[in-house]
Amino acid sequence: MSRRPIVGVMGPGSGATPADLRHAEELGALIAREGWITLCGGRAEGVMDAVCRGAKRAGGLTVGVLPDADPSGASEAVDVAIVTGLGSARNTINVLSSQAVVACGMGAGTASEVALAIKAGKPVVLLGAGAEAAALFTKLGGDLVQVADHPARAIALLKTMLARR
Repeated sequence: MSRRPIVGVMGPGSGATPADLRHAEELGALIAREGWITLCGGRAEGVMDAVCRGAKRAGGLTVGVLPDADPSGASEAVDVAIVTGLGSARNTINVLSSQAVVACGMGAGTASEVALAIKAGKPVVLLGAGAEAAALFTKLGGDLVQVADHPARAIALLKTMLARR
């Protein structure tokens, strides 16, 4: 039995830009249309909320891995809220539970998740991460890391990357 791919979408919470939010919402819808599962940090803010809203709008399944031991901070668009009580240590769960990771925007937490993904050998797509972050992570990850300028391009890259796994 083959499982539906889980795509982890990581990105800033309160520091998300309007472009990050637009990209995340579109990305969530595109992931759902592929029949993939969307996994994120699960909170009701920033990229986490936007990607889940996009996925839900397109009929997708969403999983939120929350840093707290209380599910009350979860996005209303999260179908499965996993409470951890682990704070930022939950980033490891996010990455290891995903077959591929998309970083939508960049912040310190997102950077940690990208680094963990590279260390775990997971494919990563950087979407709107900025030139400096792209240079660093492509240097560290080599072929594991690809850069996209638009959600549709991120999906195309994910299809190729997931087909290799």
